[in-house]
Amino acid sequence: MLNNKTILVTGGTGSFGKCFSRYVLTHYEPKKIIIYSRDEFKQWVMADEFKEYADKLRFFIGDVRDAERLKRACEGVDYIIHAAALKQVPACEYNPNEAIKTNIHGAMNVIDAALDCGVSRVVALSTDKAVNPVNLYGGTKLVSDKLFVAANAYAGSKDINFSIVRYGNVAGSRGSVIPVFRKVIEEGGTEMPVTDVRMTRFWISLTQGVELVIKALAEAKGGETFISKIPSFKVTDLAEAMLPGCKIKETGIRPGEKLHEIMVTPEDSHTTYEYDKHFIVYPQMTWNDRQQPDLSGSKVEEGFSYSSGTNTEWLSVEDIRTLLKDVEQTK
Repeated sequence: MLNNKTILVTGGTGSFGKCFSRYVLTHYEPKKIIIYSRDEFKQWVMADEFKEYADKLRFFIGDVRDAERLKRACEGVDYIIHAAALKQVPACEYNPNEAIKTNIHGAMNVIDAALDCGVSRVVALSTDKAVNPVNLYGGTKLVSDKLFVAANAYAGSKDINFSIVRYGNVAGSRGSVIPVFRKVIEEGGTEMPVTDVRMTRFWISLTQGVELVIKALAEAKGGETFISKIPSFKVTDLAEAMLPGCKIKETGIRPGEKLHEIMVTPEDSHTTYEYDKHFIVYPQMTWNDRQQPDLSGSKVEEGFSYSSGTNTEWLSVEDIRTLLKDVEQTK
């Protein structure tokens, strides 16, 4: 479905954008991929990394806050992957207006550009932090999610739908704990800093995140939130896997941090269906006949939640150690 298609990726020079671009260029024959971002140096670096695909990649300097520039970039685009966001929790807390401009106003600009330019599919990247948010970043992403779901109400007779994929910190990505632990090891440390020894996380790789986006592009009817079924791990087990026999230094949970990643809340259970390898949270309000649940799945029980702390699938220390080899290869 990506062959001969023009795809625009907002925030495309980030970890996800690079992995998505390489995956699509390797597995499909897209017409072109447009990287839309505001940092010309990162675009230059990415262009050098992808020089064998120079005929397929286009680099468009712009900000999702700039509605007119975004519409210009979306001319002739078939699909939009919206990955641009201000993501660092402390930075968003200190600069709330900037987070709102990018994460909320930027989301609305993407929606308007898609509706006005004849785009047919839009997939927005969400985060576990948008679920019962306890920080401003999570709050802005919750609003963004709601905007993309509601955007389907404006589709009318147009062949367009908007959907969401939700996952937590990607293994090895900037802002995740693996680079922090790596730095401790590189500096010869023997003690791993863990904010709370009870902390758990889901394990998802960049490639799995990309595959979830492609699934949403292929299957979404409008307003769904796609969530992968993935294993959990204890952060203390990750520390042991990376530095066997290490001591754990509990540093105290940080402002805006959660003990566990939550993807589906009990309140979402009323419209959540379970499939073989994923969950879908369907919109509570629908605007056309296409927005009906795929009944090949099974509706979850009322009160169901999907949390890294109560997951049924867990990684052992050895499992983590094996998976880390792949993380190292993709760094």
